[in-house]
Amino acid sequence: MPTRILLEGRPGSGKTTAIRRLAALVPTRDTTGFTTEEIRTGGRRVGFALETLAGQRAVLAHVDFPGPPRVGRYGVDLEVMARLALPSLVWSAGTLVLVDELGRMELAYPPFEEALRALFAADADVVATVQAQHAAFTDALKRRADIELLRLTPANRDALPERLAARLAPARR
Repeated sequence: MPTRILLEGRPGSGKTTAIRRLAALVPTRDTTGFTTEEIRTGGRRVGFALETLAGQRAVLAHVDFPGPPRVGRYGVDLEVMARLALPSLVWSAGTLVLVDELGRMELAYPPFEEALRALFAADADVVATVQAQHAAFTDALKRRADIELLRLTPANRDALPERLAARLAPARR
């Protein structure tokens, strides 16, 4: 049975840091996926960048992007989802897929949601981050019997990546 874990947390809880630490802690395992992070100018958040685990990076959303779509005050560049996020979800047997995050900006691109449905239906090990706020797609994932939902908090965010890495590291022969 594949491992399917959702790390749920509020904004600023350390979801991106947890996924990046997990990727660094399982170096002997093939991994794919992406992370997102805030772009700040003068101490103010102005956008978000998407970076694949292979090191490709682009601005996903920015206050200066016109959209559509728009999520809050950010215009979202759906081409970044097509060019970077979707290819990073391609996996093979034994690959661990790490996704940060299943949020409104990412899910504004319908092919991404379709790729996630296929990924969670496949025999793939997946760890993904998700916000605590309600959304139809992520709420449905959280209710699935094959999903382990872990809440990321300031109290557990430092230890959780190491615990997950111990579970997800390939067995030594």
